[in-house]
Amino acid sequence: MGISSSIIILCAIFISLVSSSSLREPGTSRDDSPSVVDLGYATYRGSTDPSTNITSFLSIRYAAPPIGTLRFQAPQAPGHMTGIQNATSLPPQCFQAQSGTSPTNPFVHNPLSRKRQSTSETSEDCLFLDVSVPDIGRAKNLPVVVWIHGGGYDLGGAAMYPQASLVADSQNRAIAVTIQYRLGAFGFLAGPSVKKRGALNAGLLDQHFALKWVQQYVSAKLLLLFGGDPTKVTIWGQSDDWIGAGSVLQHVVAHAGRTDPPLFRAAITTSAFLPPQYAADDPIPTLLYDAVVASTNCTNAVDPFACLVTVDSDILSQANNAITSSAFYGTNVFVPVVDGTFITERPTVTLDRQVVNGVSLSDVLLSVTNAGEGIGFVRPNQTNTTDFVRQMFPYFSAKQTDQAASYYTALNATLPQASDQAIAIMGESIFICPTHYLLKAFNGKSWKGEFAIPPAYHGDDLKYYFPSFKSYGPLFNNTDFIKSFSQSFLDVVLSLNPNTKFDPTNLTPAWNHWSSNNTEMLFNKTSTNEPDIRAVSTDAGLLERCA
Repeated sequence: MGISSSIIILCAIFISLVSSSSLREPGTSRDDSPSVVDLGYATYRGSTDPSTNITSFLSIRYAAPPIGTLRFQAPQAPGHMTGIQNATSLPPQCFQAQSGTSPTNPFVHNPLSRKRQSTSETSEDCLFLDVSVPDIGRAKNLPVVVWIHGGGYDLGGAAMYPQASLVADSQNRAIAVTIQYRLGAFGFLAGPSVKKRGALNAGLLDQHFALKWVQQYVSAKLLLLFGGDPTKVTIWGQSDDWIGAGSVLQHVVAHAGRTDPPLFRAAITTSAFLPPQYAADDPIPTLLYDAVVASTNCTNAVDPFACLVTVDSDILSQANNAITSSAFYGTNVFVPVVDGTFITERPTVTLDRQVVNGVSLSDVLLSVTNAGEGIGFVRPNQTNTTDFVRQMFPYFSAKQTDQAASYYTALNATLPQASDQAIAIMGESIFICPTHYLLKAFNGKSWKGEFAIPPAYHGDDLKYYFPSFKSYGPLFNNTDFIKSFSQSFLDVVLSLNPNTKFDPTNLTPAWNHWSSNNTEMLFNKTSTNEPDIRAVSTDAGLLERCA
């Protein structure tokens, strides 16, 4: 056989391989199995539930393990993995901690204490995400909802949320992605040393990295992967014990509202969370850094930062939990800071300028709050409203403290006890007012909802779009209500409009934009246990206090 004949045969083989590859259905890979996807750096095999035809890929590594010299650094691309990885078991959670339990704020006058934490089923190597795809062999250009879990920037993980529920709620019309990210001191340690030698807001950078992963890998183009449309991504966070919706808020204001290229077309917040957000080298973040150094016995090290990088992860986790639990009751201390790059200014400033990510000709916001947001985050024996404000906001002057407290002591006709007023302060300052700042920033392209099924505590809404969450179901187990409430979010994911219903049996009435008329959709029940879903006006007094 001559050289020219060999070349012709090789070309024919190459053309045949390219042709067969280009003809594969979206969602398939080189072994022609819809449940196997080749990401280039790794190949994963998922599993399909035959009763729902939803294929789930669990524990996909989207970034390199943030261990060793990568601790406190920005996320890096994952390394190459050979062979097919089984994506059928849930990932380990990132190291966990608890919110504050102290009756006083340590940054007012109390020292930081030390407690021990169990680290079972957790790992520093935790940067994984899960993907659930309906009808994967035929999926093409589907909208994608990225779920950002809650937990106060201190706890939580993908295992808490059966993300296939979101796919099922959409009646198999959307792909769901659930992401994990570094928490507590592992993800949100700040101070001058971290600013100089590490990555501030590492946990937010993890989320940002995961959103870029979605843009690269969810598409049905090129590698013929999951069948999603990267131009139709919605980010959704719920703040079960804070954070998920707070993270959404941070991505809305990231890069001063000019993230390029854009990573999402719609944002959904349920119980948005915005605690005081200090500059990275302010006294409080610096005190927290010093506390971590002291709690890990790195104080006397020649290079305390290098000591923190190399200290055993369990020791760092114990210090993390000790510091977070000694914070003022119901609050979290390792939270995002103003880093000058990703978060360029206080989020309230960016929102007030109304230049935010997710705002274009079509992009929208859906925000829902709960009627009892502050309950559970305030000690029941709170006796002094002014002192509560002082503990919550240690940077306030005495005049500012008195003024803020006066807004709520003036409500003594409806909130007669100091504990009632403290609950209102917590709920409005941290959850409800930040939601209204978001609504205003989207300027006529947002909708507001109020979840009010008694007792409507923070997190109670979670059971309605994740029915199996924490093994107990909705308190109001009404099929029509559950459908109406949960599908409203998925309507936005699918069509950018809660009024464009993919299920005509959804009984939510016409939902007006939250704008000059300040109307929102109430999700409640009647005294006879029937759904009570209707438009209501936002309380004018609340809007005054937020302003």
